[in-house]
Amino acid sequence: MELKNQDALKTLNPNKVWIPVGIGLAIVFYLFYSDPDLTSDSLRLIFDAAWFPILVTILFILFRGVGYVYRIRVLSLEELTWTDSIYVIILWEFASAVTPSVVGGTGVAIFILMKHGLPFGKALAYVFLTAILDNMFFLISAPLAIFFSDGMAFPEAADMQFKVGNSLEYLFYLSYGLIAFYTAIMAYGVLIKPRAVKWILIKLTSIKWFRKWRHAAIAQGDEMILASKQLRKMVRAYWVKISFATVFIWFSRYLMLNSLVAAYADLSFSDHLLIFARHIIMWIVMLVSPTPGSSGTAELFFQEFYQGFLGEYTFGVSIFWRLLSYYPYLILGAVFLPRWVRMVFFKKK
Repeated sequence: MELKNQDALKTLNPNKVWIPVGIGLAIVFYLFYSDPDLTSDSLRLIFDAAWFPILVTILFILFRGVGYVYRIRVLSLEELTWTDSIYVIILWEFASAVTPSVVGGTGVAIFILMKHGLPFGKALAYVFLTAILDNMFFLISAPLAIFFSDGMAFPEAADMQFKVGNSLEYLFYLSYGLIAFYTAIMAYGVLIKPRAVKWILIKLTSIKWFRKWRHAAIAQGDEMILASKQLRKMVRAYWVKISFATVFIWFSRYLMLNSLVAAYADLSFSDHLLIFARHIIMWIVMLVSPTPGSSGTAELFFQEFYQGFLGEYTFGVSIFWRLLSYYPYLILGAVFLPRWVRMVFFKKK
């Protein structure tokens, strides 16, 4: 994994915000013009929201940000200050927002942590551990969501606007399988036997067709060993704190949508459970999106999963949801990035 300043700064480029914005706008216009029932009044329906659930929605967004900042500070054993942690999270989320969901901002996250004074081994360990924790949350919560929703976690055909049928389920199981495979390899390599994974990588790249990746495989194996040495030093309290922080982050992220939908519809407790379950499923499906930050695909999937709850409000709320949950990190990243570059590259000694 080569962490060159030039390559990382190509991703951390404020001009990249226009790519996901453009894709998102294109899909919104497509939805608008492909459905004759959608008019300008459909957007005005956004203002019909009840004010208290909107305040709760904003509160959950703040909780999510606080959870991320707290977790990275605990992960770093408080080597990062609170200010450093805020910068790291904003730029990490920005990198994730401008790269395809299937790729993510892992390499850039390591670069950012190193620029805040963490050595490569520690930065790598913390980023890998973050990915493992988040993926474990998905892998555990998704089967529970399907089980406790009595099979309704996937939208019914009658609720689907584009009638994609079983495609959503196929995408879900594909994404879930990829997450499970990737997490198992990463957890085994980082937490259990990194040298065994390095040996496997070397053997695989000894095959004729894979030889061009041999040097990268050796480097990746060495990185896993470095990360493993760092994480094995941690005490039990460390694991408890970061695990609870992970659950807090993702509950805040998902409950934000619950409160947003509640601003437009009367929901029972079972409705809230189903909305929460569908959000988990939808999020896993979005992880295979090839667009930056799932731009466009998120709006499409939202229509399919929540049309049955929101009815005529669905189109407007899908845009409102993205404005609240996704675009703030594009804006914050573009605002904070120039200051961060001056701070870490040109600070006075």
